[in-house]
Amino acid sequence: MIYPLLKPFLFKADPEKAHERIMSLGRKISKHPSLLNAVRALFYLEDERLRVQVGGLSFPNPIGLAAGFDKNAEAIPLFEALGFGSVEVGTVTPRGQRGNEKPRLFRLLEDKGIINRMGFNNDGVNAMTHRISGISKNIVLGINIGKNKTTPNEDALSDYQICLTEAYGHGDYFTINISSPNTPGLRGLQELESLSPLLEGLLETREKMSKTYGVKPLWLKLAPDLSSEELEKICVLSMKLKLDALVLTNTTLARPEYLVNEQKAQAGGLSGKPVRELSNQKLKEAAGFTAGKMPLVGVGGVFHAKDVVEKLTLGASLVQVYSGMIYEGPGLIKEIKEGLLKYIMEHDFKRLDQISTKELQG
Repeated sequence: MIYPLLKPFLFKADPEKAHERIMSLGRKISKHPSLLNAVRALFYLEDERLRVQVGGLSFPNPIGLAAGFDKNAEAIPLFEALGFGSVEVGTVTPRGQRGNEKPRLFRLLEDKGIINRMGFNNDGVNAMTHRISGISKNIVLGINIGKNKTTPNEDALSDYQICLTEAYGHGDYFTINISSPNTPGLRGLQELESLSPLLEGLLETREKMSKTYGVKPLWLKLAPDLSSEELEKICVLSMKLKLDALVLTNTTLARPEYLVNEQKAQAGGLSGKPVRELSNQKLKEAAGFTAGKMPLVGVGGVFHAKDVVEKLTLGASLVQVYSGMIYEGPGLIKEIKEGLLKYIMEHDFKRLDQISTKELQG
């Protein structure tokens, strides 16, 4: 594939500039059917054994693109052609904002990690929905919603309601992001006294919007830095309010001792391989707290099919990829699916969703 040849040149550039170049290419490809067909011929692979049903939605495979990669919904057709089962765009806020000061994105090459302190830089919800309405899509589309940096937490509900209302007719599900470490105070919304009224208000908004567009799933994305006690309380509340899924996890503020890259001291959220163990730990805990009563989405450190299998055996119904795409390139999704199909055959399964928590292979 061409990515191994391009990667050294991309990695010589500033990480954010390199990402902008990738997205610029993605925008161009997404507008040309012939280019999309060429991408599809190289990378697209589907098999009914990989299909999963989650919360009333049918996913052709369990591998989704995590929020943050395509913040402004600019290249959805390309990610569909690459074979993702879903794409989650955003995080989007009511008003467009520039985000934090640059530099704000850092590669930890030896560790296969990324640190970001982007700060919800995006064009705003109206620009996003206008862009989505102009494309033809055949993929499960999630929209990740947040609040503007200047909005105090006591007024956060209004920001989330604006995003949900404006985006509701354009997405298939919506993820409530209260767990990014890069907007000051945002993680305070994970505390029950703030979280409960926030979720109740958003569920009321969904009920109103459902009269026009039907009921669409609401997911909640959590931080890996929650204590077990905090996570249990959120799981109990989420089940009580009947949210549709929990996403585990966002980036971490922790820094594992084994990190070697000098950028490890940068402020921001750490993702990639270094967060995999912590994310899996929280996924396993959430699976215990929810006991199969709520779908879980595993995020963090997905680079190979075995990483997907591990998250599925720990209780996830779906997984999402971000850093793996940066380090492994566009062929990653096809490689993972080939690995999953091999796993299915080796274990004499008929479908991938037969994997249970007792079948973790290590």
